[in-house]
Amino acid sequence: MGYKSLQSCIADLEQNGHLIRIKQQVDPYLEMAAIHLRVYENQGPALLFENIKGSPFPAASNLFGTLDRSKFMFRDTLDKIKTLVDIKGDPIKAIKNPLKYLNVAATALSALPMKTGKGAPINFGRTQISQLPQIINWPMDGGPFVTMPQVYTEDIDKPGIMNANLGMYRIQLGGNDYVQDDEIGLHYQLHRGIGIHQTKANAKGQPLKVSIFVGGPPSHPLAAVMPLPEGLSEMTFAGALGNRRFRYFYDDEGFCISADADFVITGTVMPQQNKPEGPFGDHLGYYSLTHPFPLLRVNRVYHKKNPIWSFTVVGRPPQEDTSFGALIHEITGSAIPKEIPGLHQINAVDAAGVHPLLFAIGSERYTPYLSGRKPQEILTIANHILGSNQLSLAKYLFICAQEDDPSLHVDDIPKFLKHILERIDLTSDLHFYTKTTIDTLDYSGSNLNAGSKVAVAVAGDKRRELWQELPSTFSLPRPFNNYKMALPGILAVEAPAYASESETIKQVEILNAHLKDAGLDSLPLLILCDDAGFTAQTVNNLIWVTFTRSNPSHDIHGINSFTQYKHWGCKGPLIIDARIKPHHAPPLIKDAATEAKVDKLGAKGGPLHGII
Repeated sequence: MGYKSLQSCIADLEQNGHLIRIKQQVDPYLEMAAIHLRVYENQGPALLFENIKGSPFPAASNLFGTLDRSKFMFRDTLDKIKTLVDIKGDPIKAIKNPLKYLNVAATALSALPMKTGKGAPINFGRTQISQLPQIINWPMDGGPFVTMPQVYTEDIDKPGIMNANLGMYRIQLGGNDYVQDDEIGLHYQLHRGIGIHQTKANAKGQPLKVSIFVGGPPSHPLAAVMPLPEGLSEMTFAGALGNRRFRYFYDDEGFCISADADFVITGTVMPQQNKPEGPFGDHLGYYSLTHPFPLLRVNRVYHKKNPIWSFTVVGRPPQEDTSFGALIHEITGSAIPKEIPGLHQINAVDAAGVHPLLFAIGSERYTPYLSGRKPQEILTIANHILGSNQLSLAKYLFICAQEDDPSLHVDDIPKFLKHILERIDLTSDLHFYTKTTIDTLDYSGSNLNAGSKVAVAVAGDKRRELWQELPSTFSLPRPFNNYKMALPGILAVEAPAYASESETIKQVEILNAHLKDAGLDSLPLLILCDDAGFTAQTVNNLIWVTFTRSNPSHDIHGINSFTQYKHWGCKGPLIIDARIKPHHAPPLIKDAATEAKVDKLGAKGGPLHGII
């Protein structure tokens, strides 16, 4: 749909029953986030908060809260965009079928960014950072954050909008040591587009100009998170998806301004100037802690007439960014598998916070007719996956051969894990990468951004039938008194609170002595955890606990384990220690008093009655 503004999008959603207004005053400290979370959990509508304590501006959230609503917003352009991304990744299609793709090519050309005059709506007024909605999502957050920004920077060596980067990086508006209204914090990694621009500017000893757009047509924030093919600019994509060219101009100090944004914050990042940023309740379900990140010195804060602040809430998945991911998958389809020969499917598992865990299916054609097939080609594919862009942040990669079950799909978590565990050879199928990089937001590793990976690659016939339930003869030694089947072949084992690495080794030795001759081929995986009931309660709990609270090189153990020619394996069940460790970040816990306030909003007569 060709929305000219966020306001027109909100009007359309409201008219079609996809949005409600909350007219009573709400507190930006925890309450707005709590309302959003509760509505999202119930697959409810988009929200417009009209009366925010401490700010003259309204705010909208949950616009992308369901895939159906996201597709509704782009109902007129989605098919064209899917084709545009497809042919950009495989231009031979357009050469072979020029008439078929002529319409899409015209769409791309007509979507090129358009420079406008300075009389654009965004030039209506100016404000200060402290007047913006100071939304704090979680009790331990270091201050208010912008959670739906579009951060614009240009390449100092190749200036201009067609070589610019538009990304979604979190912005801390206050708190910590920031000077109110004059300084804000940027959080990003140097390998991202903005980081590359900063590195080039630093090398020349020059400040990096940054423009932060908030609001505007919904195609703009989506463009900021899209993993676009090389050479397709975010601004062109935004224009094509929104059926409206991305309009911009440069102000009198040389900052690029999105003419259709609701707010624009401009400022500069000076070389080597950092300040502590965080904590922040993040998408793994834990806080990312306080670390030095680039400091932005605020220049101006623009806003249009009757602007609307746009925000989301990040937390343990699924959240609104899950729906973002679903929409991106809808648009890009099989773009990633096309880039890796032999790869058919891949899933960055949302329940584990996306980055920690990957499921993949590839071809295993090296030994198709030999008995005792083993992983070969899929190991090559695994190495390619773990060296590719954001996929390189993964800690766990489970990959299997398509030939063993062509009907298998990476999105079916229980079936996929069952397939892996039925076939895994624990003496040969685990391949470790030690002392390497993991996600900056993942604190399970040995240091910031440092940890390990394991690729679990299986191919061939079923080796075992998995236990659906424990036989009456099964037992574990003290202190492992509480345990529960989580999935076929997977046992959640409640263990004493983590004390030290040496204490863990003693506990594994106790298990080893008890289980080494127990004949547990049908129980290939034990998960040591703090709460067996919680871990086994749902598949999402199992995935979240197991893969966000473990570092493969340190936390994988095994019954009858061995090392041969630098290869580690085990002859009994694999053990993953997924207990909370002292160096882990704290998990996100909702504020009870705020939750009680939200309960009242859902009571009869409240604005959320019948929604939550």
